[in-house]
Amino acid sequence: MKRFIEYLKSPKSDVVLFILVLILANLVGHRAFLRVDVTSPKSYSLSQASKQVVQTLEEPLSVKVFFTDNLPAPYNQVSQYIKDLLVEYKAKANKNFSYEFFNMKDQANERIASNYGLNRVQIQQVKNNEVGFTQAWMGMAFDYQDAKEVLDSLTSSDGLEYKITTTISKMIATTSTLSGLKGDVTLTLYASSALSKFNISGFNQLEETVRDAYKAVNKKNQNKISFQTIDPASGDVQNLIKTYGIQGLNWQDPETGAGTGALGLVLSHENSFRLVPLRMARTLFGGNAITGMDTLEESIEESLKSLVSKTQEIGYITGHGVKELTSDEGSKRLESLVSDRYSFKEIDLREEDIPAGLASVVVAGPVGTFEDRELYKLDQFLMRGGNLILFVDAFEAHMPEGQMAYYQQPTYTPISSGIEKILEANGVTLGKNWVLDKNCFVQQSQYAPDGKMPIYFAPMLHKSLLDKKNPITKNLGYVIFLQNSAIDVTGAQAANGIKTTVLAKSSAESWLMDKNISANPSFISEPTGDAAKEMKSENLAVLLEGSFKSAFEASPEANSAEAASDAMRITEHLSESVQSGKIFVTGSSLLTTGQLIDENGTQPIALFVRNVIDYLNGEEDLCTMRTKGLSLNALKARTAASANLAKYFNQFGLVVLIVLIGFAVWQVRNSRRRQIRLTYNPDDSREVTK
Repeated sequence: MKRFIEYLKSPKSDVVLFILVLILANLVGHRAFLRVDVTSPKSYSLSQASKQVVQTLEEPLSVKVFFTDNLPAPYNQVSQYIKDLLVEYKAKANKNFSYEFFNMKDQANERIASNYGLNRVQIQQVKNNEVGFTQAWMGMAFDYQDAKEVLDSLTSSDGLEYKITTTISKMIATTSTLSGLKGDVTLTLYASSALSKFNISGFNQLEETVRDAYKAVNKKNQNKISFQTIDPASGDVQNLIKTYGIQGLNWQDPETGAGTGALGLVLSHENSFRLVPLRMARTLFGGNAITGMDTLEESIEESLKSLVSKTQEIGYITGHGVKELTSDEGSKRLESLVSDRYSFKEIDLREEDIPAGLASVVVAGPVGTFEDRELYKLDQFLMRGGNLILFVDAFEAHMPEGQMAYYQQPTYTPISSGIEKILEANGVTLGKNWVLDKNCFVQQSQYAPDGKMPIYFAPMLHKSLLDKKNPITKNLGYVIFLQNSAIDVTGAQAANGIKTTVLAKSSAESWLMDKNISANPSFISEPTGDAAKEMKSENLAVLLEGSFKSAFEASPEANSAEAASDAMRITEHLSESVQSGKIFVTGSSLLTTGQLIDENGTQPIALFVRNVIDYLNGEEDLCTMRTKGLSLNALKARTAASANLAKYFNQFGLVVLIVLIGFAVWQVRNSRRRQIRLTYNPDDSREVTK
């Protein structure tokens, strides 16, 4: 033993110890999972949304992976990526997360996969210098309580984490609204007791009705909601109105004199809240009554989903010539793009209000003018913390008619939809123009001198023209817009309480077309002379976040609730936001159509629009999760010569550059050796060659 210890201490054992350390390190590395992600979008790290969804599991979630072994490249990388992802999910999850890989050589496992609804996928492989096809299992199955979901045909790792996390989130949301929620949810009825003497229909039964609806909803959600009734003091009424936007009531009683009160139902969680539709209104016969009591249970449920879970329903404003969801020329492609997670609820503001459970509404391409009472509903929705997603066109196209229509160009007239009123109240002005850009999409054309036709009204925005910090755009390499008007946000940037983000802007070589509008590229030329000197970058898509100002001083309704009776006045108009909201606006509705959104929803503009929808519905993490790992960077080459230069430099130039650098280093080393020799031994005439 002594001789062995001495041997280990001697230099002779270094090689043996080194080999032993390598073996032990490999054994540890085989079982331990350690990876450092140095990519800028964190392509190989779990997003915060993924961590949260598995950390808050309240019931066992089982993930089953059905992948054929020894798949050819690049499909084998998908299997390895899934293994790495699930290891990370497991590391961040609580005890309710588990996963299992099935050996697909076993016929029993094939039957299990088939029972889940998975199918073999036909993939291409090269074997013995021959190209052939084979069948392979490439799918996953998820079990959570009684819910089952599958992901099939996983032939690429792009967006895989997004697919897994959204699948798990959807299963949890389906089984329980409050699953995994931290903190308490409180339902509060604010009702001034003095209102009981005004003979308001339904007021005496109000608390009992609310309590019954609360019990029904609470039972469905594991009794995680608390309920309280508050009779606000007169001095607290104005603060409640300003904080929650509930109804304020003022009266003149012959016996007790003037008084103030409040009425409202608020569902709150941490720093957020939703106002449940419950209010006093005037009846047809001149009296007052409490409205919203008949559908109170449904209203509380909708408000609860909107408050504590990511809403799955988005409002879509109809009428006034907006893009139709069912039309191939309308927003049908937009609906298809978001259908895996959201559904649109069509709302006609002329006949109905915006439901309380909605967090966002979309207005896409109106050509008619909204009435003030319709705009007021959008305005007050925004004041209560709602989000507006606005795709607003500057012009309406009129197609020529008659025998000579084929030879005539469309004419364009400016649109005034009324949406401008809400935007201008918060410092945003939409231009009546199209932004033209030298940096644009170029199509092949036999009519162009060089065979290439620039589409100036289709700016191609590279990464430098997109916001680098906002999750909507920070991982996108380029985006193509079409027929966009310019957006002036000078007023919004100067306003207090509003965060203004320019998501996309044109290049500095841009100009505006505001007269003689034409969508024929042959009729558009680049500016020259003094006009060329005035070219500058223009804002194309803008995001506003924060506290907004109302575009109205009061409700435009002739018979408004503020004059409900001579004895009592109701105040419910909000002049400013009671809760932070968001506005996204862009000057073209073509972003919602098939002209820009591809069928598979994988092109950059489709990802941009989808990210906008997610961001305004509180799903910020999904934006980065969806785009990380994708190759979206575009080459900034405007001519064929510059494109070929970049191509050949990458193929051959880098190699030549490395050789030149090596030669330069070799020369520097020789020179240094020669200098040392001459300094310390000037009489030595030998040449240093090594």
